[in-house]
Order: sequence, then structure tokens, then C-alpha cells
Amino acid sequence: QVQLVESGGGLVQAGGSLRLSCAASGSVFSFKAMGWYRQAPGKQRELVATITSAGSTTYADSVKGRFTISRDNARNTVYLQMNSLKPEDTAVYSCSADRWSTVTFAYWGQGTQVTVSS
Repeated sequence: QVQLVESGGGLVQAGGSLRLSCAASGSVFSFKAMGWYRQAPGKQRELVATITSAGSTTYADSVKGRFTISRDNARNTVYLQMNSLKPEDTAVYSCSADRWSTVTFAYWGQGTQVTVSS
């Protein structure tokens, strides 16, 4: 049973920073890819960033240059460093993972709320 547990969300002013963490119950190196998604009220869920087991990363255009996804294999944890936050970044952020795919994810965390005030 794979468990993903997010933490690090909260309330921050525009221009501020937050770092989200996603702790996996097993080795993150066993996942072909891990990702962060977000969903704002009334909007569809969108992919924010992904990182593969080889260390390749992808980002949504809306967060490029502001967000950084990284992985700590020793701690079985994936991070999302979010800088220069904007009110439109407000959403529930969820961690995801898959052992075989880099585009669809079988495992999901419960999500953590990020609220950016203007």
C-alpha cells in the first residue's frame, strides 16, 4: 500500500514563499515519476510539476521560473518550492506518483491547502 502525505501548506502573502513536502511510504526512487497537481475552487485540476526517477522535470507555464520540484531519495520525499506566490496560486495541492508512467498517476495524497492573500 502506497501512502503519500503532503505537508507545508498554509496562508502566505503575495510575493512570499512556501515549501510543500510529500512523504512516500516507500522509496521514491521506485516511482517512475512523481508530480504535484493543484485544484482551485470551481476549476479543473491542473498539473503543476513532475519529476522522474532520472531527475527530469517539467512545469506548467504558469509556474515556470517560480516553482521548483525536487526529490530527496534518502528521505523518500518530494518537495515543491514555491516562490513569488500569487493569489492565483491559491488551491489545494496534491502529490501524486506512479511506478510505470510519467503522465498518469495511480497514487495520490490527500492534499494540502495553499492560500495566497493579495
